[in-house]
Amino acid sequence: MLKKILAVSILVFLIGYAIYYAINPNTAKEGVTEGSAAPNFELATLNGESMSLESLKGKKVILNFWATWCPPCRSEMPDMQSIQDEHNGDVVVVAVNLTSSESSVKTVEDFVNELGLTFPVLLDEKGKVNNQFEVLSYPTSYFLDEEGVIRTKFVGAMTYDQMNDLLDDL
Repeated sequence: MLKKILAVSILVFLIGYAIYYAINPNTAKEGVTEGSAAPNFELATLNGESMSLESLKGKKVILNFWATWCPPCRSEMPDMQSIQDEHNGDVVVVAVNLTSSESSVKTVEDFVNELGLTFPVLLDEKGKVNNQFEVLSYPTSYFLDEEGVIRTKFVGAMTYDQMNDLLDDL
């Protein structure tokens, strides 16, 4: 009798498990690979405000990791600004600066002002988010869909056309 109860219990559990995953097939596990839900984080902006990745759900996001001393980072920033300007709030460029590698926050501010960047620049002062996203070289960008799922990881500088093509794929 105990064996029958155990067998029925296991069967009920397995059926419930199968039904749950049949109903929720798009539940992405958190991680930093394509198809994973990007891990949430919260960092300070240059303005001293706090911004979380979670707050951007509902928009397409280009999450860019960069530093002022990186020539390829500098070359792609004007194109990122164009993308931000042209997508009427449907796309948000978020630039996470590896602040721990900079001489000062003023260096970052000067860079942003020189290029006239208006998208959010977040300060990763301890490198925690860079480590969390396994950034090994700069620039590295993640393209997130409206649900916060990573659709593309791109290492290296991108052109305006590449950014638009990757956004079209979201």
